[in-house]
Amino acid sequence: MEQIGKTVIIIGAVIILIGVIVLFFGNRFSWFGHLPGDIRIEKENFKFYAPLASMLLISIGITALIWLFRKISGH
Repeated sequence: MEQIGKTVIIIGAVIILIGVIVLFFGNRFSWFGHLPGDIRIEKENFKFYAPLASMLLISIGITALIWLFRKISGH
């Protein structure tokens, strides 16, 4: 149970860090969501948005962070 508690605390700290970054530096990430590969279809009564490239970038970043965390912690 102790390991689960540590994991939850780390996840919470990461979420807070992301919130602070978005709060203070959100205007610097205006390119995010408008990458080549993000699908946007807008018609008169219909809007569709699929941020494929943006989600791929987030997935790569999270995977790299998890790999780094596991490497540092020795698992």
